[in-house]
Amino acid sequence: SLGQPEIETRYDWRLNERHYGTLQGLDKKVTTARHGAEQTNIWRRSYDIAPPPVDISSPEHPAKDPRYTNIPATQLPATESLKDVVARVVQYFDENIAPELRQGRNVLVTSHGNSLRALVMHLENLSATLIAEFNIPTGMPRLYEFSSDLRVIKVGYLGDQIAIAQATKAVADQATGSSH
Repeated sequence: SLGQPEIETRYDWRLNERHYGTLQGLDKKVTTARHGAEQTNIWRRSYDIAPPPVDISSPEHPAKDPRYTNIPATQLPATESLKDVVARVVQYFDENIAPELRQGRNVLVTSHGNSLRALVMHLENLSATLIAEFNIPTGMPRLYEFSSDLRVIKVGYLGDQIAIAQATKAVADQATGSSH
């Protein structure tokens, strides 16, 4: 925690990466080989289309993960679209992050690509179309400044802008399967 032991660290499953249902654990090449590039891209990048759900008996179902033993299996996703991820991330933001921000505290959120895209969508009021094409560079902090009523007044990445652009392109290339 940034070398400062007094900083509180919280973990919550609602900030987890999107659950890809029966595709969970498969890499993009295997998924594309099984289902085709077009269907794979629909599942990965559409806003409200989820892959087929994984059965609750499957080892890939979150109910089988010991980290979630205190969460009812009915609350854990068997598959998710980005729309589903937005719902759980926004709930976490409203219940946990917003109150901290209202008290003038700084909050650092570390999470995964789709969960962060969901948070960006909410904070920046982006449409489903825009967020589908929005790429977040891995490991690059995105800084928000808020008004007293939690409207975003300033946003940007921290760090070398060339490195940020290259990292953003690398994420975009992963999404399209391009290597250059």
